[in-house]
Amino acid sequence: MMHVSLLAVERALGTSITIPLEMLHAAKTIAMVNKGANADLVLDIVGLNRKPVTMTGGMVVTPTASIKQIRHTDLVIIPGLWGSPLKTLRKSETLISWLQSCHLNGSKLCSIVSGSYFLAEAGLLDGHTATTHWYYFDDFHRRYPRVKLDRKRFITLDNDLYCTGSVNAARDVMLHLVEQLFDETIANEVAKHFTHEIKRSYESRLLGYLQHDTHHDEQIIKVQEWLQDNYQQGIQFDNVAEQFKMSVRSLNRRFKTAANLTPLQYLQEIRIEHAKELLKQSNLAIAEVSYAVGYQDSSYFGSLFKKTASVTPAEYRSLVRSKVFKVEE
Repeated sequence: MMHVSLLAVERALGTSITIPLEMLHAAKTIAMVNKGANADLVLDIVGLNRKPVTMTGGMVVTPTASIKQIRHTDLVIIPGLWGSPLKTLRKSETLISWLQSCHLNGSKLCSIVSGSYFLAEAGLLDGHTATTHWYYFDDFHRRYPRVKLDRKRFITLDNDLYCTGSVNAARDVMLHLVEQLFDETIANEVAKHFTHEIKRSYESRLLGYLQHDTHHDEQIIKVQEWLQDNYQQGIQFDNVAEQFKMSVRSLNRRFKTAANLTPLQYLQEIRIEHAKELLKQSNLAIAEVSYAVGYQDSSYFGSLFKKTASVTPAEYRSLVRSKVFKVEE
């Protein structure tokens, strides 16, 4: 019987617990209906004790178990915190010892944004690759110089230790973990309910969502994250510049310096990558794919796709499906 522990700590971001919990519960329900593997998965919200825990925003969560009651767990989800994690860390010696014990006994540990501080404080990330929320990059690096901090990736995996750089990335890593705990069919079904697009390749996130994300301009990282979340919209870069309190000229200059691309080129790469996934895994018409990734003009989309991928959208769909995909009607 598989077991997952979702840690509840004071000042935790509720979404860093509720998103994993709801996705895993959905997967379990689907497995039960289909009589699939691990339909008996046990999900526990775990606290230092079983007293109610107050999250950021005032949400109160009552643990179903204390860490002393969990003798073995296959996966631990460690939430991120609102604000500096140091205050919570100073009161978490028992929790950190428990995490060390879990990993020693074979548990996989997955931290959401600043939850990586718990793993680093436990010494589990020493010599291993990790990431955290961009706001804490410099502080994290100063405090834990033995950790190989990767500022490029939104998700890292090293030695059964997962780290995520944003709450949005938590969905992606959870889809991967759902696929590991259950199977690809259930992961795809969960994706339909919890993401606004067809499930993207977890590996592409793990290896770096785009190759142009390695830099240290925090404001441009914010812009990149915003573009990744809003690529489907009709985007005007003068509005984007205003939103991030920059001139258009400054946005273009800083973006080009940081990512070696203009903002428009970066947006086009995001849209084309999402279009590839839709072409692989959906039966949407080419015009519908174009619209879904933010292009009203399907002819322009087609020419841009061919320029980028060297084949038309229809040719790409035919190629990838003939190799590895079986699409349900």
